Amino acid sequence: MGKRKVFEIAFVGLKPGIHEFKYEVDDKFFVDVENKDFTNCTAVVKLQLDKKSGFMLLKFEVGGKADVTCDRCGNMLTKDLWDEFNMLVKLVDNPDEMNAQEEDPDVFYISKTESHLYLNDWIYEFVTLSIPLQKKCSEEEMGGPQCNKEVLAKLKKMEVKPTENNSNDLWKGLDKFRKN
Repeated sequence: MGKRKVFEIAFVGLKPGIHEFKYEVDDKFFVDVENKDFTNCTAVVKLQLDKKSGFMLLKFEVGGKADVTCDRCGNMLTKDLWDEFNMLVKLVDNPDEMNAQEEDPDVFYISKTESHLYLNDWIYEFVTLSIPLQKKCSEEEMGGPQCNKEVLAKLKKMEVKPTENNSNDLWKGLDKFRKN
């Protein structure tokens, strides 16, 4: 319960206008997540909440670092996290029905009687989406001290070497039909 309170905003007491919040997220935040692609996460989530009459504009800025497994060699790499996400939260009478019909993932509905905004799921989602899709070291770092040399050597052996004969082998059997 204590963890949840940290990531909620009592927006009813806020005056219309822009309000800023800052959250620090580490591995403790992700304890309940079983299949995460990262470890040693230290992220800072800055939230700018612009409260209007009947809706709120949220802007999340995620920054930090996390350890991920290299897609190429399988060793651990530390990658920077950085991204921005925008959400529109609308206050309506029937939020469940409206959320079921909404196709835009950046629009979310809550009840007009709601007093708190719960950020846990969004923070989890946005930190996870901030991790680069391709998790490998740069070309300059490839083969460096953090790379697994054995795996790189096996990958090198498995490379298909283009030869001139490969392209001719495809058409080789068709030569006999040319003469007919």
